[in-house]
Amino acid sequence: MSNPITTHGLNAVPASHSALLSGTPEHPAPPHPAPPFTVSDTPVPYTPLAKRIQGYAHSRLPEQTYNHSMRVYHYGLAIKHYRFPSWSFSDETYFLACMLHDIGTTDENLRKTKLSFEFQGGMEAMEVLSTGEAVAELEQAESVAEAIIRHQDLCEVGKITSLGMLVQLATVFDNMGSYENLVHPSTIENVVAQFPRLKWASCFAATLRKEMNLKPWAHTTAMGEEKFPADVEGNKLMAKYE
Repeated sequence: MSNPITTHGLNAVPASHSALLSGTPEHPAPPHPAPPFTVSDTPVPYTPLAKRIQGYAHSRLPEQTYNHSMRVYHYGLAIKHYRFPSWSFSDETYFLACMLHDIGTTDENLRKTKLSFEFQGGMEAMEVLSTGEAVAELEQAESVAEAIIRHQDLCEVGKITSLGMLVQLATVFDNMGSYENLVHPSTIENVVAQFPRLKWASCFAATLRKEMNLKPWAHTTAMGEEKFPADVEGNKLMAKYE
């Protein structure tokens, strides 16, 4: 019988990106650069639940946000295979988290609640994963919700789930070009060709400013009220793909 902790990425890892990426006995730094991957190397899970949630996200997210979510999936698996091969959580659980991690940023969701968008997104994820024809296991839904709620919780102390860490690394890579050594340049070209950015930097920066204007208390402010959107707009790694 599978262990839900490892299957759904609930095992604890250091929350500090720098500590984790500097190399630990459990996660030593690889002796070689990141290898190239294509979208076909990291296929979307073909399960009833994954298909349902993909359709749910596609029907509700703007095209730019949906494409970002797909890029986060493919970049994240490239990072996992290269840097964290011992992480054994399922591609399905990671895909669900990627599809729903920005569901709270839709205009409807930003305006219908006083919750920060990640918290609203986590609550919506729990609901949509638990209802319908194909539903998630409780631990799977909880792991996805935890990762969504904490995907902007960048900190230097404490722990986070391995699923949440991978969502963080893949999102800051796509949003700000952080940790470019984790992904081969040809992987970026292949993924962007399939899921174009469509001026994602300006789109996401505008969403961040919209949320902070609507909710001056939002957790997004913890990333820097001026710095965060400026860092997104100043993403040099992805500039030529905008």
